[in-house]
Amino acid sequence: MSKLKIYLPLIIGVAIATGIFIGGKLNFSDSSDKLFISNSKKDKLNRLIDYLDYEYVEDINTDSIVDVTVNEILDNLDPHSVYIPEENMQKVAENMKGNFVGIGINFYTFKDTITVIKTIENGPSAIVGIKGGDRIVSANGESLIGDTLSNDTLVEKLRGEKYSELILGIYRKGEPELLTFNVTRDVVAIKSVDVAYMLTDKLGYIKINRFAESTYKEFKKALLNLKEQGAVNLALDLRGNPGGFLEITTNIVDEFLEDDKLIVFTRNKKGKEERSYATKRGSFENGHVFVMIDENSASASEIIAGALQDNDKGTIVGRRSYGKGLVQREMQLGDGSAVRLTVSKYYTPTGRSIQRSYDKGNRDYYDDFADRLNRGELLDEKKIEVADSLKFTTPKGKIVYGGGGIIPDVFVPYDTQMQNETLTFLERRGFINNFIFEELEKDRAVYQSISKSDFFENFTIQDNLVKSFEDYLKLKTRSNIVFVAYKDEVKYYLKAALAEQLYGFGSFYKILNKHDIMIDKVTELSNAQFFCY
Repeated sequence: MSKLKIYLPLIIGVAIATGIFIGGKLNFSDSSDKLFISNSKKDKLNRLIDYLDYEYVEDINTDSIVDVTVNEILDNLDPHSVYIPEENMQKVAENMKGNFVGIGINFYTFKDTITVIKTIENGPSAIVGIKGGDRIVSANGESLIGDTLSNDTLVEKLRGEKYSELILGIYRKGEPELLTFNVTRDVVAIKSVDVAYMLTDKLGYIKINRFAESTYKEFKKALLNLKEQGAVNLALDLRGNPGGFLEITTNIVDEFLEDDKLIVFTRNKKGKEERSYATKRGSFENGHVFVMIDENSASASEIIAGALQDNDKGTIVGRRSYGKGLVQREMQLGDGSAVRLTVSKYYTPTGRSIQRSYDKGNRDYYDDFADRLNRGELLDEKKIEVADSLKFTTPKGKIVYGGGGIIPDVFVPYDTQMQNETLTFLERRGFINNFIFEELEKDRAVYQSISKSDFFENFTIQDNLVKSFEDYLKLKTRSNIVFVAYKDEVKYYLKAALAEQLYGFGSFYKILNKHDIMIDKVTELSNAQFFCY
């Protein structure tokens, strides 16, 4: 008999006990103090764990059993209630806070050495003069050369307490001796505004990748800067944005809506509602906003799109959004881990719930993109499925639908060339960025004579670089990828990655946006609006 069969009754027993334990802790009708008062159910779980630790005939890792059990319980609730193990908490917290303490570099382990791809703007390394291409060979006298150190270990050695000092030994091409830099660790921003610039003399553009604690300040600064440059229309790009903090989201919507307009409301299982309204602080109430969404715009992104659509404000452009209308709250479990549990649902101002059904299970829920693609919905707006029973009407009489994402006012089909799966995979996994870095390392001086504006407008990627990229992928992935059907698109991505490493923040998207059909549509709509005036 297999060990799995032997331990199965044990695992089930722990699962039941753990479920009772967590259920008791998550009773929101009580205060936080009452949640942790000793009771017979909690004592039963503790006693069972003690028996397993001290009395069971074989050694068992009870921690791992409990972790597996917690995940099993949450998997049977909804797709967005999740368990966060202790080892993942710091990364999750940093991502949501929008910063971390470190030296501020993006690095790549190249030929067994930490090599700086680029420094983060205004970060500690940039301030002391560290540059892209520098090799970090030592930290506080300890060698960092070799293939025995994992990326996680290297990150630990470079990060540390705020204001602590790190002495880096750096090899720089062209320098006869090693350079020494004394870097003071500090708070480094994880930008949630990817880029902000003027698309036309009247149309500003802001791309937000998530809604962290720092996002509203980043957004407001970018918005005011664009207004100073003459923006009276705004393209707010929320494509691929998975969401984040509700309060940050409502602050951003408040910039567009007039006083006392309903932004969003939430409702828990007891029917208690919490409503958020616009205030007097909006700085773009008279401007026209185009909100760009796609099938990966979720949660907070959908709150923004839904709030504006339901208040007859602006224009929603793109494809039907993800369909996440559940609100999570993060709760500590006492051992450094946490659960992010769904505690309520949110609704747009007309009363729409845009949460997709998950009745068929989580796996079916997460396969929705493939389903939409197969149905043809991503290419033809007539293929979007709606239910008359979930029809709502805005104050000005526009028909909107609930039950599965925000349907845009202006549909833009999926670009099968620029957004094909191969290119998306290569970009997200860092292959394009790392290849460009290695190309730059061959001779950075080649690009020193090219101005930023000349690069953006006139520089072209040659066919031989595409061939080199194919050879690089063959070596790294052991697959024979040949860019025949979309060679031009590959060139755009290579140029964008090159621009980002040469010229920094926002350059990647400025290049790609020149070949983006959704941005073309927003620009067309913006120009048509001024023509109508």
